[in-house]
Amino acid sequence: MGTITAERFIAAPIEQVFEWCADTRNYGRSFWVLRNRWVSHGADAPYGVGAVREHLWSIGRFTERITRYDPPRAFDYLVERSFPPSRHEGASMTFTAEPGGTRVRWTSVGEVKAPFAAAAITRLTTPIAAAVFGNILDACAKDLGVAVRR
Repeated sequence: MGTITAERFIAAPIEQVFEWCADTRNYGRSFWVLRNRWVSHGADAPYGVGAVREHLWSIGRFTERITRYDPPRAFDYLVERSFPPSRHEGASMTFTAEPGGTRVRWTSVGEVKAPFAAAAITRLTTPIAAAVFGNILDACAKDLGVAVRR
């Protein structure tokens, strides 16, 4: 299994950063992201537990289900289907208020499913996926009109 991590400090209030990141439609502001849509809303909130979202990114296609929704501190999701095929153990976005803004940490654990060399392929693709995550967080800061730090 590989762990993909992207972290940014975004100079905006935690509520604004959380709301932007929770709405998958915003991810299209990244050049890596081709299309996003909500398949179904969550039980307690549109982006809440049980919500299903689909992403078409230049690195693949993903169907995800929100498994935890704790605004404005965190949400988790699980990739249920993907192309290329993957085995996903879960992902989390956490938001921590700090002086002057919000620290965001995006972590996902999984691997590319392949008949052979899955570990090697996962090692090669992990930095690419981390760059995509980071680019989405950079787009968040740009949309909110604030500075971002790694």
